[in-house]
Amino acid sequence: MSNVAVFDQCAGAGVSAESPLSHVSGKKGGTNPGVILREKAFLGYLTLRGNAADQAFGDAVQQVLGMTLPTEPMALHLSADKSSSIQWIAPDEWLILLPGGGEYETEQAFRAAYSGHFALVNISGGQTLLTLTGPAARDVLHKSTGYDVHPRNFPVGKGVTTTFAKATAVIRRPSEDVWELVVRRSFADYCYRWLVDASREFGLDAEI
Repeated sequence: MSNVAVFDQCAGAGVSAESPLSHVSGKKGGTNPGVILREKAFLGYLTLRGNAADQAFGDAVQQVLGMTLPTEPMALHLSADKSSSIQWIAPDEWLILLPGGGEYETEQAFRAAYSGHFALVNISGGQTLLTLTGPAARDVLHKSTGYDVHPRNFPVGKGVTTTFAKATAVIRRPSEDVWELVVRRSFADYCYRWLVDASREFGLDAEI
């Protein structure tokens, strides 16, 4: 394998950072809001590409991330403490989410664990994650995407890249009552304001 230049893109703990939604104010939906919206800012995002049929590739993923490589379309695997995840995006592509600041160490560990052909890219600066909970969360998703989010079609442990409003997002269901939206930084304000409007009839509690 040829030498690859890898550098730590994290600016360090002493550098101020702003999330894509740092400019917006929260919304309160009363004592029993139908939708609860939160941003999980400053997570680490990596895209991984490689050959799922290569046992050594899958073993390296398990060793470094503590999760098996999802090989079924749209499968989402979570770590034991649910702080990290790996999601099937395409037959040779996966999206990795992990606590912010650990991207560089993860890259280095994977390169040490696997010497085959692969690509691992840090895309953390261009993404953010929104969570939707509450009894009307799925109703809001029905209003926002053409993809069928009914439980019979969208069970826990599934994630899809699809249209959201007039943008794109990765919609994920890590647990029974939680929905996640991975959105690009440039779409974050638009998606947030869409969700505020779409949740109006149900009552929205948004802390951003």
